[in-house]
Amino acid sequence: MGALEFTKSYVGTATVRVGFPEATAATIANAAAGLSAAMAAQLVWTPVDVVSQRLMVQSHFNNPNPSSTRYINGVDAFRKILNADGIRGLYRGFGISILTYAPSNAVWWASYYVAQRLVWGGIGCYYSKKLDEGNENGGSNIYRPDSKTVIAVQGASAAMAGSISALITMPLDTIKTRLQVLDGDENGRRGPTIGQTLRNLVREGGWTACYRGLAPRCASMSMSATTMITTYEFLKRLSTKNREGLTS
Repeated sequence: MGALEFTKSYVGTATVRVGFPEATAATIANAAAGLSAAMAAQLVWTPVDVVSQRLMVQSHFNNPNPSSTRYINGVDAFRKILNADGIRGLYRGFGISILTYAPSNAVWWASYYVAQRLVWGGIGCYYSKKLDEGNENGGSNIYRPDSKTVIAVQGASAAMAGSISALITMPLDTIKTRLQVLDGDENGRRGPTIGQTLRNLVREGGWTACYRGLAPRCASMSMSATTMITTYEFLKRLSTKNREGLTS
């Protein structure tokens, strides 16, 4: 979020100075912010991904490959991967992670704002009839949503955006996971490339193999996005109120 807000502010100001209309400048700034945030996040999360996925896929019983490395816990996995493959081992799949999450972030932020406009548009159409009726009876013609409605709209929009983003980027995430769960290179031979991994997946189960686990991924991304954005927007509102209180 730090990278997101910094890039959005910097790029937004720069594009306005260049001469872009404000709406276009905001679109460019959001796209650039999503990309930079994804790249910054992957510097931290790729090693975490590698360690957690190695732990999840290792067999605890009747391991068919006795030569494969065994991990006791996360710290042990981190140490053994670092000793065996160095920093490169912890950042296995970093390139494909960027290719996955940078477009995913761009799609997510675009989808989130589009979803918000659609949801608020639907709510506006619903309440416009009530407001028109209230206006005829001498009521107010301005609809002011309460905080619960705002949070509900943001949460629903985030869930929709998470599902759309998961659907579009699922094949890249499947390839990334395959690359990350492989053990170190055997006999000095390099592991499979992105292209080889894709061909292996298609050979195993056709193109649908790239969408294995789509439903859990959609659910996971929707829940995490909803939690993230509602917390993020709440803290932004809280910061704005605190700033107003300090300046008043």
